[in-house]
Order: sequence, then structure tokens, then C-alpha cells
Amino acid sequence: MATADFRDQLQAALGSTYTLERELGRGGMATVFLAVDAKHKRRVALKVLHPDLAMALGPERFRREIELAAQLQHPHILSVHDSGETPTGLLWFTMPYVEGESLRDRLTRERQLPLEDALRIAGEAARALDYAHRHGVIHRDIKPENILLTKEGDTLVADFGIGRALGS
Repeated sequence: MATADFRDQLQAALGSTYTLERELGRGGMATVFLAVDAKHKRRVALKVLHPDLAMALGPERFRREIELAAQLQHPHILSVHDSGETPTGLLWFTMPYVEGESLRDRLTRERQLPLEDALRIAGEAARALDYAHRHGVIHRDIKPENILLTKEGDTLVADFGIGRALGS
């Protein structure tokens, strides 16, 4: 499906609840849009599972991502605001929109971080992962693209898409 068609289909299905502004990123499983939550008058990141992948794999993996992320409430883990399924079967969820960049973007720009920044980022990400582990969740995909850096200097671990509950 063409990008404009997909976006139009998603916007029509979401109605006036969320207004899509622009695409923020695209990965193997999903596309993330910057959107406005009409009810709360806030900008959010809206992640939607690719329709072809949903048909091929089924929606269970994406639903698991939503469930895992929604259970984790920690200052350094990107939280879930809302989730749903459109009448046409598109699965989506919203997260806070993070003004900033990924650790990958910063490393690409700077090549090497100052020691104090590297230690802070590593420490905050480690505390987030420790919290997730203590709550029975393993991330399984930690990489610079999944570590977000806010403009205020905080670190957020994102994308528990292939996370796994311990014992499952």
C-alpha cells in the first residue's frame, strides 16, 4: 500500500480522535506518526502495525508490545497512553511524543559522547532495563535507535516490540 493511501486510510479510521501530522519513522513492524490527541490537546507518537505484516504474522506480537509497554511505569521507559484497533483491523497505540533525538542520531552527529553524558545515558537506560527485568520483561532489542534523548537531557528506553515476558 502506498504511504499516502495508508496514511489516509488510518486517518479516516481514527476519525477526529487523533489527527496525523507527519510520519516520524518506519521500521520493520510499524510506522510511527506525530499526531494530535484531540481529547487531551497534546502531541503524541502514534505507532501502527504495517497491514501486510499483520496479515502475515497476525497481530499477537504487536498486542504483546502494547501490553508489555503499558505495564512498565518508570521515568526512563517510554509509556503507553492509549491503544486500539480500527474497524479495518489496523492496530495502533500512542506514546508521549519525545522532543529530542535517538542515541543513534546523536552518535551519528557527534561520533563520540562526552564521558559524563555517556555514563548518564548508560545509567538511566540500565535503571530502566533493571526495572523492566524486575517486572518480568526482557527488552531483547536494545540499540541506539531504541534509546531516546529528550531536549531536557533525559534518557527513555523505547520499543519493547520484541520484548518477552520472563517465563513465557
